[in-house]
Amino acid sequence: MGLKGEKTWEGPKLRLCPGFDGTKYGLEQPFEAIAVRGLPPIQYLGYITQKMLKQLGKPWEADGKTLWRPGRSSGLCRGAACGPSGRARSDRSAAASEGGGQPNADSEAAADALVWATLQRNVKRNGSRSCLNRSRFGSRERDWLKEDIGRGCVCVYGGDSAATASSDLRLVLCTVDTLASEICDGEGRKNLFLQLHGDLVRRLEPTEKPLQIVYDYLAGLGFDDPVRIQEEAANSDLSCMIRFYSGKKLCRLVLFSILPLQVEEMKRRQYTLAFTSAGAQAQTYHVSFETLAECQRWHRQASTVVSMRLSMVDLSCYSLEEVPEHLFYSQDIIYLNLRHNFMRSSGAGSLDSLCRFSQLKSLNLSHNRLGEFPVSLCEISTLTELNISCNGLHYLPSQIGKLLNLQTFWLDGNFLTSLPEELGSLQQLSCLGLSFNNFCELPAICEKLIILDKLALAGNLLETLDLAVLNRMSHIKSVDLRLNNLKRAAADTLEGNKSVTYMDLRDNQMTDLDLSSLGSLEQLHCERNKLKELTLSGFSLRALYASSNCLTAVNVYPVPGQLTYLELSHNQLQCVPDWACEAKKLEVLDVSYNLLVELPSRILRSLSLRKLMVGHNRLQSLPPLPEHIPLEVLDLQHNLLTKLPEMLFVKALNLRYLNASANSLESLPSACTREESLSMLQLLYLTNNNLTDQCIPVLVEHPSLRILHLANNNLQTFPASKLGKLEHLEELNLSGNKLKTIPTTVANCKLLHTLIAHSNEISIFPEILHLPRIQFVDLSCNELTEILIPEALPGALQELDLSGNTNLVLEHKTLDIFSHITTLKIDAKPSLTADSALTSTFWSHGVAEMAGQRNKLCVSSLALGSFAEGMEAVYGMFDGDKNEELPRLLQCTMADVLLEEVQQSDTMFMSNTFLVSHRKLGMAGQKLGSSAVLCYIRHDVADPASNFSLMVANVGTCQAILCRSGKPLPLCKVFSLEQCSEEAKRVKEQKAIITEDNKVNGVTCCTRMLGCTYLHPWILPKPHVSSIPLTVQDELLLLGNKALWEHLSYTEAVSAVRHLHDPLAAAKKLCTLAQSYGCQDNVGAMVVCLNISEDSCTCEMHGLTLPGPGGFSSTTTKPATPSSSSGIASEFSSELSASEVSSEVGSTASDEHNAVGLDGSLLPRQERRCSLHPVPPSSIFQRQPSSATFSSNQSDNGLDSDDEQPVEGVITNGSKVEVEVDIHCCKGKGLEFELPAAEYSSSAPGPEDDSGLVLIIRRQNSVNSNTVQRGVKEKCELQKSLSTCCLYGKKLSNGSIVPLEESLNLIEVATEAPKKKTGYFAAPSQMEPEDQFVVPPDLEEEVKEQLKQHQENGADQDKKEEHVAALPEEFDTAL
Repeated sequence: MGLKGEKTWEGPKLRLCPGFDGTKYGLEQPFEAIAVRGLPPIQYLGYITQKMLKQLGKPWEADGKTLWRPGRSSGLCRGAACGPSGRARSDRSAAASEGGGQPNADSEAAADALVWATLQRNVKRNGSRSCLNRSRFGSRERDWLKEDIGRGCVCVYGGDSAATASSDLRLVLCTVDTLASEICDGEGRKNLFLQLHGDLVRRLEPTEKPLQIVYDYLAGLGFDDPVRIQEEAANSDLSCMIRFYSGKKLCRLVLFSILPLQVEEMKRRQYTLAFTSAGAQAQTYHVSFETLAECQRWHRQASTVVSMRLSMVDLSCYSLEEVPEHLFYSQDIIYLNLRHNFMRSSGAGSLDSLCRFSQLKSLNLSHNRLGEFPVSLCEISTLTELNISCNGLHYLPSQIGKLLNLQTFWLDGNFLTSLPEELGSLQQLSCLGLSFNNFCELPAICEKLIILDKLALAGNLLETLDLAVLNRMSHIKSVDLRLNNLKRAAADTLEGNKSVTYMDLRDNQMTDLDLSSLGSLEQLHCERNKLKELTLSGFSLRALYASSNCLTAVNVYPVPGQLTYLELSHNQLQCVPDWACEAKKLEVLDVSYNLLVELPSRILRSLSLRKLMVGHNRLQSLPPLPEHIPLEVLDLQHNLLTKLPEMLFVKALNLRYLNASANSLESLPSACTREESLSMLQLLYLTNNNLTDQCIPVLVEHPSLRILHLANNNLQTFPASKLGKLEHLEELNLSGNKLKTIPTTVANCKLLHTLIAHSNEISIFPEILHLPRIQFVDLSCNELTEILIPEALPGALQELDLSGNTNLVLEHKTLDIFSHITTLKIDAKPSLTADSALTSTFWSHGVAEMAGQRNKLCVSSLALGSFAEGMEAVYGMFDGDKNEELPRLLQCTMADVLLEEVQQSDTMFMSNTFLVSHRKLGMAGQKLGSSAVLCYIRHDVADPASNFSLMVANVGTCQAILCRSGKPLPLCKVFSLEQCSEEAKRVKEQKAIITEDNKVNGVTCCTRMLGCTYLHPWILPKPHVSSIPLTVQDELLLLGNKALWEHLSYTEAVSAVRHLHDPLAAAKKLCTLAQSYGCQDNVGAMVVCLNISEDSCTCEMHGLTLPGPGGFSSTTTKPATPSSSSGIASEFSSELSASEVSSEVGSTASDEHNAVGLDGSLLPRQERRCSLHPVPPSSIFQRQPSSATFSSNQSDNGLDSDDEQPVEGVITNGSKVEVEVDIHCCKGKGLEFELPAAEYSSSAPGPEDDSGLVLIIRRQNSVNSNTVQRGVKEKCELQKSLSTCCLYGKKLSNGSIVPLEESLNLIEVATEAPKKKTGYFAAPSQMEPEDQFVVPPDLEEEVKEQLKQHQENGADQDKKEEHVAALPEEFDTAL
């Protein structure tokens, strides 16, 4: 494919690279194509094809190589050939194309081959196939690096920043003192380039030190250990954040039309267009297309574009050092954007050449690392707008006075402390940006700028607002003084200011503010100060924003007749200001989060008031209502209201939104006095009140209701006739009540898309799957047993939550029907291993995540109740704000990173976990970010006698709260500009631009996050880490994202869920409360129930063996041999935990306290024991929690002899009873037990001992009870567990069946262990887990009698044994 004959292009698949040799295609000279950002370069098709390429979206090829593919971030191949997968690759032909010649030499190729052959031993092929893996260093390299922490390696890639083929990688071993010039000399290259975060590529100065740059970068991220920094510097993942290139740097260019073009369709050539450029040397190019449709599409687009003249050129973010030469051929350029480049001040194509643009009016040179103001810019007299922000400028030259036509001048983000007198000559200057510099006072030169009306001085060092100086600047209308250190406002005279109409004083330290002299002030922002009193002039006031202060009085005189918006929330006001009631045009009044005890009746008489926010106050009642209330929005949540005014809905006919949640309402007023209601109410939130069924008929009087929240009330029924009348209902929340069913008339709500009814007593699945628009259904934590579903589900259904319904059984057919749902939440059938059974004694968790009104969920959670060695736990929450990729990545990888870091460090592992996770995000973390909180429950390895400790690390706005003695204990630090003054100061000092919406560079309000590497060093991943020992007073651990804590206080969150025993229901309730309180964003909550008691056994059972069946005094010392039925060898790998071994062999118990038969070298360290339970003697019985299968030819129904109902947690298969037991030693408790001697037959023959083992079995979920239950001779009352109605089983390798229920209330039984010298319980083969074993009701009594007789016989035999030793000290080890 190429140009033919009359310089014809064969079609849109042809693309010419810069330096493309066109002579072999009949062209007179080589092309030098210029590309536009995001598009491939094409000569003279320029701006014409910019829009067309986006629509065509086809690959561009030359000489059989794909040079560009649609979907690339930049759209440029950057001089290298791209493979079919879109991943960049380069070869010698691509290099030749870039350089315009052929590669030399076999010597060069041989050298490359030799280098690559050497690196193959030390390089891990991943992604680009050229990433260094530090674990594969050669021994010589490792030894050399270990000798000095100042040594390291630098990975130098080829000259193309997009293509990193294997032949372009060089591994350079160097020191922190090695210069860039030395590396270039060793590589035979002229320059070395640095790329940060996959974005800009900067040429390094010869004196810069590459390895020191890497070390400084890692130290800036948060790594403190020099040895760790050395290791991280050689990590392959680091290339996504910082990497080096050698050789010729590829410049990214911009496509534009230099000369006017003409386009016409060729009649003598099929599917061909002729592009003709104007000018003295006009040339015509013919472009052929494959189809007529393609040709016509190009013709239409080209005809539209040719009429456009190039006036605006955007060359931002292209790593340019000079302006492309062809750009100077166009004299029509008016706007030139060179932001985020590395423009040179002198030389060919430098900033000195910009004066060649005769009509240039707007120039953007921000973020170019200039260091000094280019004096040559002062020669461009046509400039009207100049942006030179963020260039490290310390002063302005005197020549700045030559820019007489300058109207807008942006100097933000520099180090300026003063302005030159010559700036006063710019009499056309109307807007001056000086934000985030180092000014300590208002520049006096501004007095001479008589047209200046906007002065921006945010983020400087001003401490006093000098109103006298401001008065002398009578021409200034807008003043921005955000984020300074203002403490007071001073006025030497009483002279008024009639010019200032807008003032922004947010985020300062002012305690009192008197701006009554500003008679023309229309809008004032003074949020987040420390104001106690505020005085303003009301002559022109239109909007006042004064939230988040300590205001007790706000004085405005005269009454502001033009005031429309008044925000006084989060203050200490005890009454609404009188002048606010007299404001005739007031439309919005927000006095929430104050100390109001009453609301003036005059405020409701206002004919203009549309929105009234009085939530979070102390109102006990509302004032008498006037005849007509124009209110449209009324927020009354979190007050002390017991009732609403009787005529509220009758007189407030325009009311569309009412939130009365978190009050004490017991009834609702009627909405009509006649037969027909005129109510227009659409959104009604009544969550967390005392409403009963009597309020339901009143709701029907609001026929326009779209959203109804009645969660956490006292509803028991919802009449079917009433629900059917709410035909416009779209969202219904009935969770946290006592409903037993959802009426079938819900099918009449054809517009319903969200139904939330968790935490009720619903046993019948509602008929909601017939609704055409249903999208989200939450019926978790109910009593559902089955689901009747139609043959076809509604296509809109996206999420169905059925978790927490322990009785629910879903058949395979049902699951197949649900398979197309995006999110289906059901209870898993967890494998009840020893670790999970033991750790469930100390903690259990529940997670809830709700998308709200957004169409995607950007919150993810991490919950591992059994982590590492089984006696630890990890919980985390990740909030990506608007992206879902990073939270999911962190959810999948962060636990593994933590496990690795714990093994490497005993002190910095939490901080390093975040830093390494930040690195592992790779390319996804370059532009995206996520808040994160991670909680780690562990033991102190150095103190085995210690209890559990909790370590918490967080970045961003996710937080964790510990409930201790019923009170919240915050464990995190919120890293946001609004809530962390230290972080705001740090970001300001690093010259970040904080926009008016309080976001760093307009991206995020967080100052520390995982990801967003392109915002380094303003956004850092280093977390706040705290550690606290857990005590018996610790009840709950709450984790939540920003949206949760914005709408729930710590105290309310703790009190709302403290009494709930189900952590899932607790987490659901927190999310529901947040949504009912006004949250419309993604909300996530996690509740961890803690049971860390003083006598909680925290011993480490891994590696311990169990005593023999002869009771507590074992008489045998021979090595343990496996059971004949288990088939498991006596040796096993130390990588298997005791829980895994016990599950694998069914139920096992060793008769040795030492690891007899185990390889001692496999045990990594000494067993950890708590202070209550030291290492036991050899005769003491130790057991990991497990499911034990006992064989008996008499007990075949799982019934205790004294029980009157089926045993919970028991599966019977005819001749075998399977129970999950908790074995305890009972000495020291002051309890006396009779030792039953129930005898079980073993499936493997062997000698029997005379003594028996007492198995005390307690309920596994009685986490708050430490009382050991009595033996089987005593009658016990069993709690009915919903989970036992449907038991699942898992078949293990030996055929035994282990129950998989997560929550089991176990029976109380005492039995004798099978008497085998081998010490293993027999685990005979059983039936398949799919089989259901049911004891017929008519046989229950007979089975009970048989079991009773069996156990009585065993007890009689036990009494004859005379050598039963005294019971040793109790060990709280669960079986």
